[in-house]
Amino acid sequence: MKRIVNIKDLAVNDIPIAGGKAANLGELTSAGFEVPPGFVLTTESYDYFLESNDLENALLTIIENLDASSDAALQEASSNIRQAFEESKIPQDLEEEIIKEYKKLGKGSFPLVAVRSSATAEDLPTASFAGQQDTYLNVSEPKTLLENIKKCWSSLFTPRAIAYRVQKGFDHIKVKLAVVIQKMISSDRSGIMFTVDPNSELPHIIIEAGYGLGEALVGGRVTPDTYCVDKFHRKILNKRISEQNWMLVRGKSGECVREDIPEDMAKAQKITDEQVHELADIGNQIEMHYNKPMDIEWCIEGEDIFIVQARPITTLSNNEKMAHGCIVEDGMEELESQRAVLVKGLGASPGIAGGPVRQFHEGMSLDDVREGDIMVTQMTTPDMVPAMTRAAAIVTDEGGMTCHAAIVARELGIPCVVGATDATKVLKDGMMITVHGQMGVVYEGVEEKKEPKAVPTVAASVPATATKIMVNVGVPQKAEEYAQLPVQGVGLMRIEFLFTSYIQEHPCALIEQGRSQELVDKLADGIAIVGKAFYPRPVVLRTSDFKTNEYRDMKGGEKYEPKEQNPMIGWRGCSRYVSESY
Repeated sequence: MKRIVNIKDLAVNDIPIAGGKAANLGELTSAGFEVPPGFVLTTESYDYFLESNDLENALLTIIENLDASSDAALQEASSNIRQAFEESKIPQDLEEEIIKEYKKLGKGSFPLVAVRSSATAEDLPTASFAGQQDTYLNVSEPKTLLENIKKCWSSLFTPRAIAYRVQKGFDHIKVKLAVVIQKMISSDRSGIMFTVDPNSELPHIIIEAGYGLGEALVGGRVTPDTYCVDKFHRKILNKRISEQNWMLVRGKSGECVREDIPEDMAKAQKITDEQVHELADIGNQIEMHYNKPMDIEWCIEGEDIFIVQARPITTLSNNEKMAHGCIVEDGMEELESQRAVLVKGLGASPGIAGGPVRQFHEGMSLDDVREGDIMVTQMTTPDMVPAMTRAAAIVTDEGGMTCHAAIVARELGIPCVVGATDATKVLKDGMMITVHGQMGVVYEGVEEKKEPKAVPTVAASVPATATKIMVNVGVPQKAEEYAQLPVQGVGLMRIEFLFTSYIQEHPCALIEQGRSQELVDKLADGIAIVGKAFYPRPVVLRTSDFKTNEYRDMKGGEKYEPKEQNPMIGWRGCSRYVSESY
């Protein structure tokens, strides 16, 4: 096995030697997609480094008796292992190989590069190591490159990475780390794209976009624009344009610095509709190449779009843990009518959970977040994962649908609302709240008497059909439940059921009592509940087809409805619409 290989010489079956990130970048390059050039230090280099410095025995000694449930113990173990890695030396012959390849990448000079980790258990269809290993940008000289390579290797043993491997049952020694060295792209705009909606699993391409380097967006430090594109018809179904006041750019000496964005740009659409369509086309092509839904990171330099990462989406049809915390799936009608809305944001992970607010700020102990707390923070970072696993739900001020908080929450199967702007100001420690992850809403109070109820899972794979699969909705209060299904919309919403289950009075009685506006408002509210739950999917509404006996049974109905021997063929449907009596 080679210690160093060019990215273009790798393919997806090279994960054991190059890690998930590098193998996928090689696969994309071979398939003709625009990927920044570079080379990879394979796991052979990692093993050589460990062997030369006798590090395997040292890390086994530290991890052997580790209490992975203790955040303090994880921190101490990680610190000791990382220090041992970073104080060790890269073997001389390997160091010379690295510098030679680095100079070749710059065609005789040392270009600015990104140094990126690529773990052998990363980007697999069954696991997501989002943000667990380190990345270093704008690296500009051999000495710094070598230091950052060692930091990448040591980042295999961050507290969150150790805890994640324990949780998933991965062997610490068998998981190895390759390192990707790629030419830096000076991104004007960057973002993430899912080739199916990770929240609803509908055939929509979700694109998030922001100004500058993508680290701020991926880290949840800025709230990106979100574009929803119909996968089959390329139509932009929805746009959510967010204000971005700063971006990360390359500084004069190569470091990443914050730069303020002019006001006219801050509130503008980050990418053009043409670029949205171009990205969607690329996403479709990548999905077709892999034959599975993909999570893709991209950036734009000038007019060129580059793909900097692609991995399978690991959270589809993963609802087993929806009963974590105090779930109140059947209580939507009470929430809508009785609970005050405290904050609104972007629904990033479905489900409903209630519990006490636990604000989390920089410098706090992860142990402060207890089992069943609603974790409220400005944004999450990978270091917070141990605390996030104990939370019943997560709410953040910043971030988009593909930020760290959203990705981890979907994998944990807990509700998450991101980009709520002022959540940390409104939601105070100890407040009892309910988080609606699908709708992106936080309500006051929690249905404490409601027993936790598991949400049924849907099939992991549903055969594609030319016919759209849609549902019938008769009761608005069930819309949230049905909207979780992998369907294309509502094929039939019967308006008459709004009268029986929602309005509960004969329409003519309401009009005669001077309550016409109340009738209109209740109809609108009932329709809106369904429309909001399924948006942007279509809802087909059918006007009333009730029979006279059904209208008579409503409050006040006896005054307006005749008694018919056979209501089935009586005064109903269109004959009512043209009648002056109705």
